[in-house]
Parts: sequence; structure tokens; C-alpha cells
Amino acid sequence: MQSPSSPNEGAPPKTPLLSVVIPVYNERFTLRELFRRVSAVDLDLEIILVDDGSTDGTRDIVAALVARDPRSRSLLHERNQGKGAAIRTGLREARGEFVIVQDGDLEYDPAEYPTLLQPLISGQADVVYGSRFLGAPRRVHLFWHMVANRLLTLLTNLTTNLNLTDMETCYKVFRTSIVRRIPLRSNRFGFEPEITAKIARLGCLIYEVPISYSGRSYSEGKKIGLKDAVAAVYTILKYWLISDIGEAGHNTLARMSEKGDYSRVLFRSFESRLGKRVMDVGAGVGNMATFLLDREKLVLAELDPDYLSILDRRFGKFENVDLVSLDLDTFVGSEIARHRLDTVICINVLEHIRDDDRVLREVYDGLPSGGRLVLLVPAHPALYSGLDRGLGHLRRYRRAELEEKLRAAGFELELVRSFNWIGAVGWFVFGRVLRRRHISRVAIRGFRLMSWLRSWEGSEGFRFGLSLMAVARKG
Repeated sequence: MQSPSSPNEGAPPKTPLLSVVIPVYNERFTLRELFRRVSAVDLDLEIILVDDGSTDGTRDIVAALVARDPRSRSLLHERNQGKGAAIRTGLREARGEFVIVQDGDLEYDPAEYPTLLQPLISGQADVVYGSRFLGAPRRVHLFWHMVANRLLTLLTNLTTNLNLTDMETCYKVFRTSIVRRIPLRSNRFGFEPEITAKIARLGCLIYEVPISYSGRSYSEGKKIGLKDAVAAVYTILKYWLISDIGEAGHNTLARMSEKGDYSRVLFRSFESRLGKRVMDVGAGVGNMATFLLDREKLVLAELDPDYLSILDRRFGKFENVDLVSLDLDTFVGSEIARHRLDTVICINVLEHIRDDDRVLREVYDGLPSGGRLVLLVPAHPALYSGLDRGLGHLRRYRRAELEEKLRAAGFELELVRSFNWIGAVGWFVFGRVLRRRHISRVAIRGFRLMSWLRSWEGSEGFRFGLSLMAVARKG
């Protein structure tokens, strides 16, 4: 017997809440119509109006609009700080799963929100840009303004290795959880290149969709000018050279991973020892996973929910890939046995765990006879510095200490070697001598120029390096 149908049975799934952040400054002639268009969009919305110190009566209009629509609220700046500052204020208050920036003029059409949201809802993207140059209808507008947009987009692509067609577009839609991880500094129109540089550095999946555009002239109230274009160039170059994403430790880890083909060299150093069924513990955004997709089974283990979401969008389509939420502080080896794994890769993870001996024992118990553990851990306690503290490292390992811990867990040692002596030099200079908490992008580029020296590691058998690599086997 079938149960009675509910009133909502067969109805399409509800769209996640979209936060619309509208920075406004002296927009009294367009704001009412813009608000009407946003309110008319058939989506679950919250509308956040941020008045950036308007002096033309816009603030009174904001108050009246908010009073008549319960989905909206207002945030006020007592003085004008700039579009970027207003966006920051709005993003801090956003409650939706997704958030979009909407200018207070009428250049962009809110009816296109569903198109912009589609790659996010389907799980294909972390960020969606609405491009004015992908073929949708647009108003024929100012030539030199278009040239400036194209040049700024080109410079952004050169410095981020993206292939955007419209970096300066207002319509950028983000997963709120991701954009909140990003520190934003620009107060004016530098927001666009800054956010683009930072989402590129995080490895976010970015989509572009075509949008219409009805650009206004300066006589109609357009505010951006030559000074802002020059500031945008400065912002692009600034965030090409430096990074301030997340905690200093996450930033340092990202920078150290940029030394040429670091991940590829690391993978090749243990590739021949991998089995067919592999777990990558602490998979992050999947830099190592890209080399492991040919395995019979690949389990990507990560605790951070945002990283798990990125991993899902990057690798969830592969039927041989499973994602696991795994906290090594409460880790049990049964997860390894459940997936019938023969190899566990643990890159830059063990040093974060208080009881690392317990984790090694549990990995040993979970592996079958002949299974292997591949480890990379920070080496040489004398190198411990603010760089390590920023990363959350509890320790750096001596070679004899690591060997003793692996044997105590039951493993037989197949390989223990130093790795990345160039990185150790940089770590000593920046961490111990200069007492930095992160390594700049400029320094990383210097390491890249010296990357050919890394080939000496294998041929000369160096016993000094930033890290220790170990391959241990269960007998």
C-alpha cells in the first residue's frame, strides 16, 4: 500500500539561499528600479544593501526599500570608503550558501541569476563569472573602456594562468564558505583583480557564463576612471608577488608547493612503490591526487569541509575515487581495511598529530601484509621556526627518530631519505634568520630559478633537506 502523497511531492528541489550584496553610493536615480528587478527574481534570496556614505538621498531610499521587503536589510557606512569596502561589509553578513555582487546601477540584469547559479548548484564550480564578452546581447558602449577591460583581463590571466574573458565583470557568484576564507584588502575597484588573484591561488573551480550588459556613460553616472585602471594594475601585480590567503601557515605551504614541478618530482620519487588501492591522507585540494587517478581505487581523505567540496567537484565524477572525512586525531585503521587499501600516502600530515605513534600503529593494523605507508614529514628540529608554528607543526623529525617510530609500529623500512635541500636553505633563511611567518612569492621564484640543482639530491645522496621521505612496508 502506498503512503499518501505529500503536497510537495514531485515539486522541484528548492534552490539554495542566494545572498545578493548591493554596494551603493549616490544611486538615487536607479536604485528603486534595480531593487524591483532583484526582488522579482524567482529564487530564494536575501538582499543586503550596503550604503557607502551616500550624500544624495540614497540612504533614505535604502531605508524605504528595506522596510517593505522582509528579505532585505541594510548596512551603513558613515563615510564613503569605496566599493571594495562596501562589498567586504556585505560579505561578512551574508547567510546564503551562495553570494553574488550586484551593482546599484542598471548595467547588469538580475534575471540572469539562475544562469549564473547553474554551475554552482550542479557542483561544477566554486565561482562563476558573468562575462560580457561571450556573445550575449550588450549595449554598444565606450571603446577605450572596453580596451582597458581587455588589457586588465589579459594581465590577470598572465599572472594567474587563468583564461578569463572578463575579469572586471561585476557579476561574480561565490560559494559563501569559500569567499569567507579570503582576506580582502582593496577599498575601491581593486576588489575585482584582488578576488580573482586569490581564488586562482586557492585552486577554485571557475566557470564563465555569457551575460547581457547595458553599460552607462559617465554622464549617466559611471564612476570608474583612469585612476582606478592604474590602481587595478598595481593590485594585479601586488597579489601576483605576494599572498595573504588564510593563515600564514596555509600560505607558506602553498608557496613552498609552487617551486617548479615540486608535486611531480615528489610523486615520481615514490611512484614505483605504490600499489593499486591508495589512500591520500590530507588530500587538500588534490594536488597529489591528479597523479593517482590511474589507480584501481583512490580514497581522498580530508577533514576540511571546503576542501572536501573542492575534491568532490574535481574528482567526484571518477568512479574509482571515494571521498572520506577523516580526522587523524580520532583516526581508526578500520577505514583503511574497509576500502581494502594496499598503500597509504601521508604528505605533510603526521607533524600535526599529537599522538603520531598511535596513528602509525593504526595505519599498520589497517594495511594488509605487504602494504606500504609513504610518508613525508618536516626534517631537522634545528629548522623549527615561526614558519612551522604558522603551519601548525608540532615538531620536525630527526631521521633516527622517524625510523624508530616506524619500526616500533611494526613496519619494515624500505626507504628513508632527505628531500628538497633547496627548500631547507630557504626555510632557514626566512624562518630562522629573517623570522618570517611566510615565504614570499618573490623568494619562491628564486627557488624556481635554482630548481635544476634539485637533480643533485638523487645523484649525490644528500642527507640534508627540508623534509624526510620514508616508505615503510608491513611484513
